Amino acid sequence: MKDSWRWYGAYDKISLADIGQTGARGIVTALHEIAYGEVWPRQAIAARKAEIAAAGFDWVVVESLPIHERIKRGEGDLSLLFANYRQSMANLAAEGVTAICYNFMPLLDWTRTDLAHPTVGGATCLRFSAPKMAAFEIHMLGRRAAEADYPEAVLVEARHWFEQSSEADRALLLRSIMSGLPGAFDRYDIAGLRTALAGYEGIGLAELRQNFRRFLDEVIPAADELGIRLCVHPDDPPRDILGLPRIVSTAADIDWLFAASASRANGLTLCSGSLGAHRDNDLPAMARRFADRIHFAHLRNVAKSADGSFQEASHLDGDTDMVALVAALLAEEKRRRAAGRSDWEIPFRPDHGHEFPADQGRGYVVGYPLVGRLRGLAEVRGIIRALSHPAVAA
Repeated sequence: MKDSWRWYGAYDKISLADIGQTGARGIVTALHEIAYGEVWPRQAIAARKAEIAAAGFDWVVVESLPIHERIKRGEGDLSLLFANYRQSMANLAAEGVTAICYNFMPLLDWTRTDLAHPTVGGATCLRFSAPKMAAFEIHMLGRRAAEADYPEAVLVEARHWFEQSSEADRALLLRSIMSGLPGAFDRYDIAGLRTALAGYEGIGLAELRQNFRRFLDEVIPAADELGIRLCVHPDDPPRDILGLPRIVSTAADIDWLFAASASRANGLTLCSGSLGAHRDNDLPAMARRFADRIHFAHLRNVAKSADGSFQEASHLDGDTDMVALVAALLAEEKRRRAAGRSDWEIPFRPDHGHEFPADQGRGYVVGYPLVGRLRGLAEVRGIIRALSHPAVAA
């Protein structure tokens, strides 16, 4: 497995020189400065690749080449947006960058209610609180239909939190949830979020799947021709929120995805944190089941609560058996090598990480500290080395 690191380029306080000290070999990044729906120029791709190579790394995965919200909504004439996406893929392939992570989550890329939840040793972590999310949806956003999305005990806690909260508490909750807006740096207030959500009125699971299938139909043939491997990122969290459907959350969803296009170019980013937040998902079993279509892995762990809440755990201590999961991925790599595949190696990155005191106050991208991720990378590399040792492999 190729140990890699997510880097946000000019927006990242962590430099390529810093990353060089982590032991990572690959870089996962994107041209974050380019607006959604615009073509990524080949010259800009080449410049970013050269910058990465000069620091001693390979650009192993694009994360992400974003999908415009109009495509997700199936809104209007989309021919130019699809053409631009295909051209960006062609420009990436021309520069030898052939793995593209993307997602099909409506409006928000990921959602957390707490960005600095206290954990052991003075560290903090990302957390999704079902009661606080319910309080936001029902009592702040005024989406009364959300009452049907939560059990009664969560609704009671949500009401209590809202009644006891201050204006500062509510503002912090809004900011935390808005941190999941994709790539761009726009943030909504309550009125703005209501307006954005109105664009998805009438779009349920069936409609979103239809729009997703259209996207696949438009781009997968080009990906096949270019040698591009697209790998969709699962929903985070793996549940409907804000009245928005989520369609890449379970094994059944992934079955639907692969049935929609049998091409190997139509692949999966196995995110053990996103999928691991769903109580019905068995991550090692899913890794074995979908092994041939896993082009990229995000390795992190979560600890779940019965009410639907979860928080980021250390990589070895959450609900997912990380050793069994890595073993499944290593077995798939061995199978690919035996089959003579040149793309046998699965790039992975340590996803998120606790923000330790040494990380705090340094202005890192939320969820992407240096020390916290370095700990996760070291732990996963230890698993890989141990499972690959002849004494164990035999």
